[in-house]
Amino acid sequence: MLNFIDVHTHLCDPKIIEQFDGVRERYLNAGVASVVDSGCGVETSFSCMKNAEKYSEVYFTAGVHPDEANARFNYSDMPRFIELAKHKKCIAVGEIGLDYYYERYNKENQIKLFKELILVANDLDLPIVVHSRSACKDTVDILKGNKSLLKNGFLMHCYSESYETAKELIKLGAYFSFGGALTFKNSRRGEILAKLPKDRILFETDAPFMAPTPFRGQVNESSYVTYVYKYVSDLFDMPLEDLTNLVETNFKTLFKKVCSQT
Repeated sequence: MLNFIDVHTHLCDPKIIEQFDGVRERYLNAGVASVVDSGCGVETSFSCMKNAEKYSEVYFTAGVHPDEANARFNYSDMPRFIELAKHKKCIAVGEIGLDYYYERYNKENQIKLFKELILVANDLDLPIVVHSRSACKDTVDILKGNKSLLKNGFLMHCYSESYETAKELIKLGAYFSFGGALTFKNSRRGEILAKLPKDRILFETDAPFMAPTPFRGQVNESSYVTYVYKYVSDLFDMPLEDLTNLVETNFKTLFKKVCSQT
């Protein structure tokens, strides 16, 4: 039996919540054995925790998206956040990082919170899940500057940077997750993926965003991670069963708390 894994999704997004029962039925029927519900703020992380407590296949990450750092994050919530991250099914701190895509971003606030949450993850012996958009240099510089705090590894979620940058990140302990954008026409992500060490790759949906071909432009969901796997199986000329086994090993190697619950 093939066991697919979606390492980054947002089950608490309104577009998913309104059809959650169907979404869950479809991903289970598709063979998705594990789903990681990714927190984007303190409140959404708590919602992710509730999903993980209710459904055996769901794990979660406690995170604060860089958009939250722009203005909304209240540091008085940090003790609550830390207790949440200690939950037995919280397997990482994330998503956290930098996002300079929209003009409203607050660079100083984002960098401060990113560094704070890297420290929290280190204190809790957890990996981090990094969001980086239009902020490659600062992201790499911060990770390099905090190398001693990355002993538990980290995941570059929805990786879209160059192979040269990937080589720098690998030295720091990076894993790389690829989603629906990998399957888009004229995407160069496949060229980068093919060069990466196979023991550092994982797959995601980032649902409800970035649905893969042939669903591009529609609401994404965790069952669609199977299309990413099949695309990569063809790219690598690797049997799908071998690829699912490889990814499962990578998943459990990075997210060590999963092993204590299986």
